[in-house]
Order: sequence, then C-alpha cells, then structure tokens
Amino acid sequence: MALRLVQVNFKAGDDSALGRFWADALGWGVSSEGPGVTNVEPLGFVWPDPAAVCVDVVSVPDPKTVKYKAHLDLNSTSAAHQAELVAHLLQLGATPAGVGQPDVPWTVLADPEGNLFRVLEPRSVYRDTGPIAAVVVSCRDPQAMLRFWGGAMDWTLHEATDHFARLRSSMGVGPYLEFHRQPAGDPGWGRVHLDLMPYPGDDQAAEVDRLRTLGATHADVGQGNVPWVCLADPEGNDFCVLTPG
Repeated sequence: MALRLVQVNFKAGDDSALGRFWADALGWGVSSEGPGVTNVEPLGFVWPDPAAVCVDVVSVPDPKTVKYKAHLDLNSTSAAHQAELVAHLLQLGATPAGVGQPDVPWTVLADPEGNLFRVLEPRSVYRDTGPIAAVVVSCRDPQAMLRFWGGAMDWTLHEATDHFARLRSSMGVGPYLEFHRQPAGDPGWGRVHLDLMPYPGDDQAAEVDRLRTLGATHADVGQGNVPWVCLADPEGNDFCVLTPG
C-alpha cells in the first residue's frame, strides 16, 4: 500500500481566471469537472501520470482565510529562458514579490490572487522535471516531515539534510516534492495544498488508517460530504486523500 502525489490544489476567488493564468504559465491546458473547479494539466495528458503533478483550482468564498505552507518552484533551462519566463509571467498578471530574500539567483513572484511562487535559475537536478521543478513545503523540521511523507508515499528519497529533504516519484519522472526548513518568524502561508491518490485496487480507508498511524490527524475544513478525506500532517498542513484511480 502506498500513495502518490497527483496534484496541488489552489484555493481561489475565481477558479477560471487563476486556472487560465497557471495554464498559460506552464504551457498546459484547462478543463473542468464541474462549477467552481478548473483543472490544469499538460495537453493530451492522461491523469494520473507521474510525469506531471497537475494543478486543481477550486473557488472558495474567502480564499484569504486559507493558510497552507506549499508553493511551486518553476523550472528554467538557461539564464535567457529564466528572464523570458519571468517577463512572460508578468505579462500574464504575475507581480514581483519582495519577501525579504537576500541577493538570490531566483525570482519570487505572486500570481494574480497573491500566491507566491519562484522562478528558479537553471539547475541540473531539474533538467527533466517539466515546467514545475518542485512542489515545496515550508516546515519546522524537514527530517520529521521526511519520516511522515516518506512513509505515506512510495516516492524515492534523493537528498536529505537538517534543513532540506527532496523526494521524487519512484518512476524517476516529474517534479520533486521538497521540504525546506522555514526561516524563524516566517509563517510561509499560502493557498496551495497536496492531493494524494491510492493506486488502483488499494483501499482509501485503509490508506487513511495507515496515515494516522504515521501521525496524520483528521482535518475539518468545511468539506462536507465528499469522496475524499481531509487530513493534516504532523506539522498541521492539510492534505487530501482522493479515491483510488
């Protein structure tokens, strides 16, 4: 039994507009499974596939009250590509975000609803990830997060220190999932959380029970009667366990 990361979920005031921004930013397409939900995924993509972690944008009444600790890092292939990508994102409606970072080689931006993300300088480790280099979760203790998430998922550990941990699909494709130690006093709040999915034939309830033995707790986010299960990891980050697929 194991889970895989299949999408990141953005809470938004306008799912259609924010979904279109991210589709244009990533060079992907959009679809919808119903009112208030915009799905962003590569063109011709058959979901789920470890080659990509998709984006699911969901409208909520007051997205500013949603507080998660995940963001996206976008990939670039050269200094020129990084500059072109930043310029393109600004044209799409992103804004520069000064968050007190020192002189760094990456660029921090905010999407049209204020969600922070980074456009990274070229890094060899991300050369084959696609447009999303990594899904990044800020945390107090990367090693503790690694113990939980490494047990929750079948992804492979690539690197771990006291300040940083990196996992990737066991298939060796798609973006990384990274845990970065959060600077003191920086809440790192955003509106992005992780959605996990069991493999076909696995049991959602059994997976939820297994996660609770690893340290997950029930999370009530006002979800009501839905087919997915909302949990929180040991640092209180909400995530969802979807039905098998």
